[in-house]
Amino acid sequence: MGKLLWIACILLFFANLTSAQVPSGNVFFGYSYYNTNLSSVNRSNTNGWEASVEGKIIPWVAIVADFDAHYGSEKFPTLCPVPAVVCSANADFTEHDYLLGPRVSVSIAKIRPFAEALLGAAHVHVNGITSDTSLATAVGGGLDYKLFPLVAWRVQGDYLHTHFSATQNSVRLSTGIVIHF
Repeated sequence: MGKLLWIACILLFFANLTSAQVPSGNVFFGYSYYNTNLSSVNRSNTNGWEASVEGKIIPWVAIVADFDAHYGSEKFPTLCPVPAVVCSANADFTEHDYLLGPRVSVSIAKIRPFAEALLGAAHVHVNGITSDTSLATAVGGGLDYKLFPLVAWRVQGDYLHTHFSATQNSVRLSTGIVIHF
């Protein structure tokens, strides 16, 4: 009986140590820059926010739910009164992305590099013109720098692919605070 009790105590001790070393997840919120080509006329630089929730499956693999919104304006093609002349109008737009997928990471001292592949949907609303929803994919990565035991700073970059009326190849750069739990 005494031997079984010692084995149980040792197992509980090591289980407690491993759970203390690997956080079970994190929440991120921060500023996001987005470069996109919604129209065939030009590319636009937008500003917005990004938030994500990460839950660990095993110490180096997690599932991530990622949400963002970007706001800006861009020139969109319009009908011209004069035939054979290309006309465009400037319009404000908002794009929201809703993504989910795996993230792999490893902690090395105060830094935690990660890579991710996400799949989901994107919705764009162009004021006064149209709105549309598209399949969205994102591939990217980043780096968390530990500031305090449960707080880190994140720098992240992603390549986003959508297809509203044409194919969009966009770049999203984000930075902000990470709270580990």
